[in-house]
Amino acid sequence: MYLINKFERLFENISKKLVFMRNIALSFFVVLGLLTSCSKSENKDEKKELPPQPYQYIVAKSGPAENLTQYPARLEGVENVEIRPKIDGFVEKIYIDEGSQVSKGQLLFLIRNPQYEQSVLAAQATVNSARAAVATAQMQVTKTKPLVDKKIISAYELQAAELALKSAKASLAETQAQLTNAQVNQGYTKLYSPVSGVVGTLPYKAGSYISTATAQPLTTVSNVSKIFAYFSINEKQQLDFFKHSEGATIKEKLKNSPLVELILSDGSKYDEKGKIESISGLVDPNTGSFSMRATFANPKGLLRSGYSATVQLPNNLEDVIIVPQAATYELQGKFFVYLIGADNKVKSAEIKVENLPDGLTYAVTSGLKAGDKVVVEGVGLLKDETVVVPKETTLQNVINRK
Repeated sequence: MYLINKFERLFENISKKLVFMRNIALSFFVVLGLLTSCSKSENKDEKKELPPQPYQYIVAKSGPAENLTQYPARLEGVENVEIRPKIDGFVEKIYIDEGSQVSKGQLLFLIRNPQYEQSVLAAQATVNSARAAVATAQMQVTKTKPLVDKKIISAYELQAAELALKSAKASLAETQAQLTNAQVNQGYTKLYSPVSGVVGTLPYKAGSYISTATAQPLTTVSNVSKIFAYFSINEKQQLDFFKHSEGATIKEKLKNSPLVELILSDGSKYDEKGKIESISGLVDPNTGSFSMRATFANPKGLLRSGYSATVQLPNNLEDVIIVPQAATYELQGKFFVYLIGADNKVKSAEIKVENLPDGLTYAVTSGLKAGDKVVVEGVGLLKDETVVVPKETTLQNVINRK
């Protein structure tokens, strides 16, 4: 009986504690509900209290623009002459150094081959002998002629003497030709520069053996008073170039084409502007491109053959709309802007753009029309259907702020 009473009291205490904890929990949820309700109410009030914010816009205007298209180019001098030997022999002397400036006719190399020196000496000796033979034959004719006139000897003797003289003169002419040929060959031992320009590399040193079959030239002399920049364009670009160039013939179109600029490998812009002077008549079947050549003056000798650079070709755009880059945003590789509608609500619009040289604006080729109101600030804070307070500005004002 004692144990039963003890268990009843214990159960009564536990029940009271459970009721107390239940009351606390109910109170907590009631308070939480009141707080949540108040928070939602406050948020609704805040949303209702936020007025439309002012956003600047520009009115889209259609017109022309100029874009710059870049093409990788290789540079070459107007003349690149390989210096090759015409005889076999040893390099005896080198009169120039790599990168040195040389003039037309300047001595570059001396090649030694004793064979050609001996040939000249032998040919000279043969000529001297032939001249002596001619002199002897001439004396015989001179001595024989008066004897024939006096009929002391027959005319046959004079004819024989004259034939001997002709034969001696023929032999002399032959030996003189051999001497000239030997002297020409000996002249090949001295190599002169055929043009004024800059010396390239010197792969052979003094004492090296060279021959006419040597694959590598002794050096290359480049005339860099002017520089040719060779670059390639595809078929579409070639058609666009000719469509926008004035003239009835290709020659006239090239003559009237705009000047081009050259960007050097260090990113700097070359001081002199160039002119496109030629374009290949056939498309390259391997690349599907046309080769073009622009010529640049090189008064300071800054440019050298073998340099790489980039040619900038002006590209005239018609009927495009210019917008600030800050007015656009990019999503999955596509460009968008926000337009303000009649109800002052904004809506995104996809556009297609081309970069412009100033680096601050885009040329919109599709997606906009004249008269559209384009938001030019705070586009990262907007979303479709946002109500704004429009404030008109100009494109120039937006650019000037940058």
